[in-house]
Amino acid sequence: MNETIFYDTLRQGLWVSVTISTPILAVALVAGLTIGLFQALTSVQEMTLTFVPKLLAIVGVFWITMGFMTKTLVSFFDGTIVPLIAGG
Repeated sequence: MNETIFYDTLRQGLWVSVTISTPILAVALVAGLTIGLFQALTSVQEMTLTFVPKLLAIVGVFWITMGFMTKTLVSFFDGTIVPLIAGG
């Protein structure tokens, strides 16, 4: 395996990880901003108010996008990693 193939595979793997993690991170950001704004407006400083809704939002989005994540990872491994292993 030469450097070009290695770095191209690494680049594709990083792009797949960015693609897979974007929905969860976006929902965590929106939920955190919304809860922070609510806390600032109402002066309610409860720690569970920040943790529980954000956790529920992340778990919900993970459950919804689980099929997309699995399909993306399987296609990356079948199209890129397995041929590299089988080819040498």
